[in-house]
Amino acid sequence: MSSLSTPVSRPPDAEGAGPLLVVLDPSARQADGESVRIAKDVLCGGADVKVTLPESPSELDRVLAHRGRRRAVVIGSDQALQRVLQALHRQRELDADPVGLVPVGGPVATATARLLGVPAEPVAAARTVLAGSARRLGLLLDDGGGVVLSEVRFTGPRQVRTGGWRSLWAKLAAAEQASPSGSEELRIEADGRLLADVHQRVRHLRVAMVDDAMELALDLDGSPRRLRAGRLTVAGRGFGYEADGCPVGPVRHRTWTVRPDSWRLLVPAG
Repeated sequence: MSSLSTPVSRPPDAEGAGPLLVVLDPSARQADGESVRIAKDVLCGGADVKVTLPESPSELDRVLAHRGRRRAVVIGSDQALQRVLQALHRQRELDADPVGLVPVGGPVATATARLLGVPAEPVAAARTVLAGSARRLGLLLDDGGGVVLSEVRFTGPRQVRTGGWRSLWAKLAAAEQASPSGSEELRIEADGRLLADVHQRVRHLRVAMVDDAMELALDLDGSPRRLRAGRLTVAGRGFGYEADGCPVGPVRHRTWTVRPDSWRLLVPAG
């Protein structure tokens, strides 16, 4: 791990948040180094800040586990936020403190941040970290230890997991939302109810978080339908999917469960 700065103490009369641990997405500096610099300047002007650049999942786990009283703040993409929440979930500290986010990486890579109410402009987002209010949000947890903030899209049996922490983070900002190609042979259960079996053709399946619930958009044999559920299980001979734009798979089985009000995000006050 490389530390980009030593802790910066704020002036005694400054207003702002408590001590912060800023986790910088490696791809953010490549995508928009000026926005990163501006966000750091605003944060350092209002709080005691330590900036880190984790280069592997283990280093991310370590810096978060040793953050002490520092509140985690992400500068980067939606996937960078997802990775931090995933690490906090592994440490059973998902709701320990509100998480801050300064979106950097372009409109595609930060679409979820905008949906969640985080300002797109770096100065406004950094000020929200310092003086915003905590909004409770839900997410999806899967039985492989992953978290989903926005949506799951099924991408077909040939999708493979991107290798390497550095190569993954370097590509996340440019990741494209892939559409399912052809059809899938999947067994799909929602809240214990069978929606599709392997002899049926699943042309489309999208799972999204909507109002703290899981909403399914399913096209089965050309018959589209929408429904809500608290638990979804998908099984097949080998299928891939994207969780918030991040490729996963192929896997043979996966279960997602809704966790309402399970974490807090700093958003503009009022």
